[in-house]
Amino acid sequence: MSTNVVFTIGRQFGSGGRQVGKTLAQKLGIPFYDKELIAISARDSGLSEALFSNADEKATSSIFYSLVMGNYPMASGALGVTEMPLNDQLFLIQSKTIKRLASEGSCVIVGRCADYILRDMDNVVNVFIHADLKNRVERAVRVYDVPENKAEDICLKTDKQRANFYNYYSDRKWGMCRTYDLSLDSGRLGIEGCAEQIIMFEKLYSAHKGQVI
Repeated sequence: MSTNVVFTIGRQFGSGGRQVGKTLAQKLGIPFYDKELIAISARDSGLSEALFSNADEKATSSIFYSLVMGNYPMASGALGVTEMPLNDQLFLIQSKTIKRLASEGSCVIVGRCADYILRDMDNVVNVFIHADLKNRVERAVRVYDVPENKAEDICLKTDKQRANFYNYYSDRKWGMCRTYDLSLDSGRLGIEGCAEQIIMFEKLYSAHKGQVI
């Protein structure tokens, strides 16, 4: 890559999205952030890693959405950050960490609404990795040691949790094609194939920038 590019990876559970992101980072020689964001955010804030782990990609019912949309009466600033529910405070802290890492150079960031958080940056490629349920169940059992009789339920419940988190903290829909620049089926392309397609897409995207359509 001739310029700094940040890749965000949304993913269904069991699709291998994390491995796609890790493979992509290795091929490009750039930093990779997934669970690593928990430790970095904890260090940046001085809070416990356990707090971030417990809230990781989980939404809570609160006034936060109304606040950021400007619909809540106290959105003028009367309500301080420390008065928000804990999960919302942690989301704001992690958002700052994600923005900082993205501003420092090229990297791959998995999940955590990174595409939405970085929506004002023009050097971001947003990818969603998916696969049919059969492939995801097989991968969950083989790679994550999920019990076979519980794998399908875990895949569906984890997807629902990720969707709730994403839809709650953004004004977009998790998994919908128009939310992302590129959507890839890892069951058809494989991990390496997905990583290669993302690299190819970024090259075409960079070459297309500035051209008149």
